[in-house]
Amino acid sequence: MLRYKNEIFKISGRYQRKIFLLFGIVFCLMNVACKKFVEVDPPQNQITSATVYANDLSAASAVTAIYIQMISNFSSFSQGQGSISELAGLNADEFDNYFASNPTLSSCYTNKLTSTNSYFWQELYARIYEVNAVLEGLTTSSNITNSERQQLIGEAKFLRAFFYFYATNIYGDVPLATTTNYQVNTSLHRTSQLTVYGQIIADLKDAQNLLSDNFVTPTDGVTTSERVRPNRGAASALLSRAYLYNTKWDSAEALATTVINNTSLYNLDTLNGVFLANSNEAIWQLQPVNDGYNTFDAYFFVLNSIPGNSNQPVALTSSLMSTFEPGDERINNWVDSFASGQTYYFPYKYKVNTYGQPLTEYLMVLRLAEQYLIRAEARAEQNELTGAASDLNIIRMRAGLNPTTATSQADILTAIQHERRVELFTEWGHRWFDLRRWGTAVPLLSSEKPNSVTEDDLLYPVPQSEISVNSNLTQNPGYQP
Repeated sequence: MLRYKNEIFKISGRYQRKIFLLFGIVFCLMNVACKKFVEVDPPQNQITSATVYANDLSAASAVTAIYIQMISNFSSFSQGQGSISELAGLNADEFDNYFASNPTLSSCYTNKLTSTNSYFWQELYARIYEVNAVLEGLTTSSNITNSERQQLIGEAKFLRAFFYFYATNIYGDVPLATTTNYQVNTSLHRTSQLTVYGQIIADLKDAQNLLSDNFVTPTDGVTTSERVRPNRGAASALLSRAYLYNTKWDSAEALATTVINNTSLYNLDTLNGVFLANSNEAIWQLQPVNDGYNTFDAYFFVLNSIPGNSNQPVALTSSLMSTFEPGDERINNWVDSFASGQTYYFPYKYKVNTYGQPLTEYLMVLRLAEQYLIRAEARAEQNELTGAASDLNIIRMRAGLNPTTATSQADILTAIQHERRVELFTEWGHRWFDLRRWGTAVPLLSSEKPNSVTEDDLLYPVPQSEISVNSNLTQNPGYQP
């Protein structure tokens, strides 16, 4: 049973029956999540335009439904079993796999994926289709106020950029769908990653211009303490990451500075406060919506038995554990262990892993600490070493560590890489993407894994099922048809 909180919807009692009927229609629209990207049928657009965009309330609910899709499943791209945090953690050097009979986990751990598995493709493109449907509905409807239209278009463009950021970092060149036209979408070629990033950056710039500085409620623009809908800061934060990944150091630094300087909204929280609902550090969170549950990351990652089953398949690697410096308080606050014959360590950023507990933890998507690390790296790459060290030390001080002793550019960059590993571990694939963009994935993982890793192993395969129905799609190198 989904939990719909007033903090998300701000809906009065007289709208409850209407909104639940609306959600039935919205979820009919979102049945595309169960279809392949290339099999989306055109009649869904008629449902969207005619019914879902009748007024501000229903339009806001259509966007809210996308957030619910991201957070409502035990096994999804965003959280829990099969999430980007779990699978990319296995791809990298964060998780050991103890559930060898699960082919997906095993193939990710050895970086020997197969094209018979869709991994994240279908879910990402289902969300992209939904966003495109929302953008078309918002653009064509005459029943929505201008202020509401602006806010929701900003949210939708942010979401499209978010999903494409992950799609291109997982698969490389990907089809760039910006409409719901099924005749176009069924025959799309893969678009170069450079062009995809161009769309991501354009969408985020639009979102910056459209979104409010504050966190606001969806239908009346009232400032709220809930950080579950993206604002201008979220667009800037993701844009700073996109610039970092594209080595646009000056732009990455400038955008991160914009977020960091907004101290009226964002401040580093205590280590045990970071992942709580509406943490001071949160730039954007997803609110759990399943009655009785907090995050499914806690449900699957927190160990109360020996790992090796479908509910508790992974534990932290000895490599990661040995990376923490003596005195690093993140070990005491963000890592815990289960001992039975041997000791198994697990991420403890999210702590509430049992059913029936009060909702106290939200799934963190974007947070301020990453912005300090983005700015530190961007500054170091521009040889602004004093500023880079200062940003690095802010994160280290929060962890109870002394300032860095690095002084040269090379040493400061190495220190930043270390700090990203111990700060952002098991969050949204950061480590996997970092190893790839730094060019260290192949040698490092070949020494960590039970088998060698090649450059061809660093991108996921395009699902063969998609290639079979769209002859214009091509496979990534190294994968058999």
